[in-house]
Amino acid sequence: MSATTAHAGAAPAAKDGRFEPVILAFTCNWCSYRAADLAGTARMKYPPNVRLVRLMCSGRVDPAFVMRAFADADAVILTGCWPADCHYRIQNVKALRRFILLRRVLESMGIEPQRFQRFYASAAEGQQLAAEFDRIVEEVRALGPLDWAGRHAAFVPSATPPGAGVGEARAAAEARAAAPPPAERELAEVTA
Repeated sequence: MSATTAHAGAAPAAKDGRFEPVILAFTCNWCSYRAADLAGTARMKYPPNVRLVRLMCSGRVDPAFVMRAFADADAVILTGCWPADCHYRIQNVKALRRFILLRRVLESMGIEPQRFQRFYASAAEGQQLAAEFDRIVEEVRALGPLDWAGRHAAFVPSATPPGAGVGEARAAAEARAAAPPPAERELAEVTA
């Protein structure tokens, strides 16, 4: 089996044989799913690589959904209403918190941050949604296929003695604390 068809629901390879990623997008019923619908009815094109999973709210995305999605996809997108426009009041803020936590977990597993992204799209922003999908597909295409099984090899215990590399881990943690990622800054702004 080729790398482009190694998992269920794989996108067909392009005629030139280049890698075509499969991306699952968890979409809010009220905003981002409607934006995708608007993009379709207005004949705006976005890549067929993106498979939509409609949920009532982005706050409904369970971490298990995301982890399971990575078993079948090369990337996952979480998209929903703008923070002040959530039909369920603050559920998209809860989704943002889960996003931050999951991104950290995925990074610790060796998954690139570009493979798990999120953005907002109101029901009237079909063109912006299509542009974001295009951008994300190109980023993931440049990364290549997600070798989920190969990435699990990093979790096999090594022969490194306990405590080795503690200084490097502490330095990395201090660097993260000094400059919080954009999603964490956004969470601080939304909840302030």
